[in-house]
Amino acid sequence: MRLKTRTKIPRAPRSSLRPSRVEQTPGAAAPDTRSRPLPRAYAYVCLYAGLLAFALICLGWLPFALLLQAVLPEKPARRIGRRAITACFRLQLWMLSSLGACRFDLSELDQLRHAGPMILAPNHPSLLDSVMIISRLPNIACIMKAELMRNPFLGAGARLAGYIPNNNPRAMIKAACGDLREGGQLLLFPEGTRTTHSPINPIPTTTGTISRRAKVQVQTIIIETDSAFLAKGWPLYRCPPIPLNYRVRLGERFDPPEDNHTLSLALEGYFKEAIPTHASSQASTQSRISAVHHPEP
Repeated sequence: MRLKTRTKIPRAPRSSLRPSRVEQTPGAAAPDTRSRPLPRAYAYVCLYAGLLAFALICLGWLPFALLLQAVLPEKPARRIGRRAITACFRLQLWMLSSLGACRFDLSELDQLRHAGPMILAPNHPSLLDSVMIISRLPNIACIMKAELMRNPFLGAGARLAGYIPNNNPRAMIKAACGDLREGGQLLLFPEGTRTTHSPINPIPTTTGTISRRAKVQVQTIIIETDSAFLAKGWPLYRCPPIPLNYRVRLGERFDPPEDNHTLSLALEGYFKEAIPTHASSQASTQSRISAVHHPEP
């Protein structure tokens, strides 16, 4: 049985980057310790400015999301909702980049914009992961915690975009397969939660079940960072040293499985090989980020 096909991804030229010394996220690349972080006081300014901006963006979209959900048919509402969230998340990342709080290399995601229906399966080091991916891909259905669908900041926009709550597994799988058959892409973190056991948590069979039923491939995505900011257990008010460095790259693409458990094992094995965990991978992890311009709003 053939589970995966290798996809060769073009690589941009490498350049040097000297990120600050920070706490490492499980399943993420180790930091380079040669540069000095920005002043602590400025780091707090960036932290609270970023949180405030995110809250204002969500609240600003809230009345429009409620109105559009009430007056538009489901498909046009979903299309508008997803594009709006992409624009909002791109604006948020642009603000963080402009402040000097973060450096992002997300360019490889652009190759998936017109790639057709598939499951996007990243590792999950932090809460910023979905923001980074959705900021580049405007036709994504995201499986998310059911309580977030009722969140005053996120709920209305998520419902308008047709995001899928995870409280009922059968309904979740049915909705995910339906969206994929209509041409959408599905963002599904195979671990089911943020990484706590480096380099990857055990992977349940949900990804394989959806891939097999919808007959779509699973595109792995590798998220690398030099910080534990917003990792599992990180308090929202705790300020990390900045700048933070993030790189998102495309991994291997797996065919729909005949057996769900076999795909889970294959994904676990691949992520363990692909996620940098040793000092020898530090330079390659961050070498391209400094060459990337700020994402456009």
